[in-house]
Amino acid sequence: MSKRIVLLASGTGSLAKKIMEEVGSGALDLEIVSLLSDKQAPVLEVAAQHGVPTIYLPVGKDRALWNSQLIETIAGLNPNLVVSVGFMRIVSPEFVDRFIVINTHPSLLPLFPGAHAVRDALAAGAAVTGSTVHRVDAGVDTGPIIAQRQVAIRPGANEEDLHEEIKIVERALIVEVLQKYATEGIL
Repeated sequence: MSKRIVLLASGTGSLAKKIMEEVGSGALDLEIVSLLSDKQAPVLEVAAQHGVPTIYLPVGKDRALWNSQLIETIAGLNPNLVVSVGFMRIVSPEFVDRFIVINTHPSLLPLFPGAHAVRDALAAGAAVTGSTVHRVDAGVDTGPIIAQRQVAIRPGANEEDLHEEIKIVERALIVEVLQKYATEGIL
């Protein structure tokens, strides 16, 4: 029986799309029960094109209410794993206490946590950055590292181009982690 996953995403959906393609082709033996977005983002259309049910749950003025709605919504889907792929919200400690959550991040954590990891790596003059898949805990990009892959920073690289290079690595890395989870139940 396939493990049930929920995807959380806020953007264009390149990572989510890769996971959906791998599940759709049978390469990943997982069931994507839903994709949840906090924004009316292109990822919702990507999910619809792949036949994945979508949930739009915008953050209103009451963040505590949204936190509880998120927990209730995900609990109702009964996932084995929640996969954050470009979800630009910090989830509550209660959320990570309730669910197993993993995240992709565009740096080699613990270096350059937060929303501007690629920009921060360039500003620091780093020669190498990369992608990390990690367990989500109550901190910001502080959870245990599951897997990492390096990306060399070319001289003169700009933020947009470097981020695209990292996304290519991120897509492969998240699929590898999910493959291991699907076949061995290990994160």
